[in-house]
Amino acid sequence: MKILIATDSFKGSLSSMAAAEAVAAGIRRVYPDAQITAVPVGDGGEGTARAMVSATGGKMVPVQVTGPLGSPVPAEFGMLPDGTAVLEMASASGLTLVPANRRDPRWTTTYGTGELIKAALDSGATAIIIGIGGSATNDGGAGMAQALGARLLDGAGKELGFGGAGLDKLRLIDVSDLDSRLKEVNIKVACDVRNPLCGPAGAAAVYGPQKGATPEMVDILDRRLEHFGAEIKKQLGIDVAGIPGSGAAGGLGAGLVAFTGAELAPGVELVLDAIKIDRLMAQVDLVITGEGRVDAQSAYGKVPTGVAGRARRRGLPVLAVAGSVGPGAEKLYDMGIDSIITIAPGPISDAEAMQKARALTADAVERSFRILKISINLGRE
Repeated sequence: MKILIATDSFKGSLSSMAAAEAVAAGIRRVYPDAQITAVPVGDGGEGTARAMVSATGGKMVPVQVTGPLGSPVPAEFGMLPDGTAVLEMASASGLTLVPANRRDPRWTTTYGTGELIKAALDSGATAIIIGIGGSATNDGGAGMAQALGARLLDGAGKELGFGGAGLDKLRLIDVSDLDSRLKEVNIKVACDVRNPLCGPAGAAAVYGPQKGATPEMVDILDRRLEHFGAEIKKQLGIDVAGIPGSGAAGGLGAGLVAFTGAELAPGVELVLDAIKIDRLMAQVDLVITGEGRVDAQSAYGKVPTGVAGRARRRGLPVLAVAGSVGPGAEKLYDMGIDSIITIAPGPISDAEAMQKARALTADAVERSFRILKISINLGRE
């Protein structure tokens, strides 16, 4: 029996690789001779870089960048063997880097994300994948652009400061010193939201409150992003405002398109391509995937449905392992997942399930494979 395990992390309890190892342990209790290939997977969110490095034999590269509040913070990115750099903007400009009592998206900056991109270029990256979830910012990627050499000037020819609050002062965008290496590198952005830059469904309105914005701040930031988008269109000839996903990460999606030529794409698909999942699936009989919670939201750009979609093309059966199963999980049966199992053996608190996740996962998979063994044996009679 040849099995591919491709799981996301079980947030708060197991990393992608730890989850895959627990699944493998459960299988081997029933089929000790099974040929198992385990690869950690992510969807572009937290942990994706390390998952991809682990899956491909790459390395993590530590750097120091400017954090969202303007102070230095430690960050890192992954470098894969094929020269692809995998970045998570959250490691440089993420909400977890801002204490709760200092969260104000009018002043937070993506400058560190630009420094992270520059560090990847300095390391010889031939392609870049950027995950943009978990941001603390709402500056439209202005800080990122400045870190890469763009000059954003007000009417007096003075460089704009950090944050989205001052974008209304922008009068001149000078890209003559923008890092020329950006033209030579393919940049893809793992983006699973379709919010536009501004408006009722835009960056400030939808995500600003999560970053500490009051209703008054949301209104200010929305108008600033509208001005920023208009100036980009007028001066650079790129209409970013209406691009689906341009509002992601406080408008960083728009900034990446405008200043780096990046392409916005579904995160899990970028990851699956990078780890060459189709080649791995060509060599197996069964695929196992999973994540911490499987529910209706899993149908939208999450790892289990991404993996199942690739398996379905090859006619491979797919088993999904979940920390918990919520409403709407049945939708996944129409998306290539054949069965869903939960690791909970009975009534159990979330805290206990997370604490014992490794053992519970192995036990649940063992139970499932004992049922599978009965089926296989009956089929032989």
